[in-house]
Amino acid sequence: MELARRLHALGVDLIDCSSGGLAPQQKIPLGPGYQVPFAARIRQEAEVPTAAVGMITTPQQADEIVRTGKADLVLLAREFLRDPYFPLHAAKALGEAVQPPVQYGRAF
Repeated sequence: MELARRLHALGVDLIDCSSGGLAPQQKIPLGPGYQVPFAARIRQEAEVPTAAVGMITTPQQADEIVRTGKADLVLLAREFLRDPYFPLHAAKALGEAVQPPVQYGRAF
């Protein structure tokens, strides 16, 4: 929390909340949205906008995270590898109309 507060005071406007998982001795329990609590806590206690990551794989899950204030946005990585058109599929699943940029018109 202290690092997030200090960074925010120095002008950082968003904290990407990830536990990393870079060392083999780390024991990080995995499951859908497993890192979202980090984003929620930093957002609440450090009062800095956060981005949630960690097995966020469905439009409904991403929407719920933002709508309930657990994070200000979600960041996706592996899901984009599986589905490069995730934003289009998510918009459709959530009942949102997508208006592509004019330059992309022939692709839709």
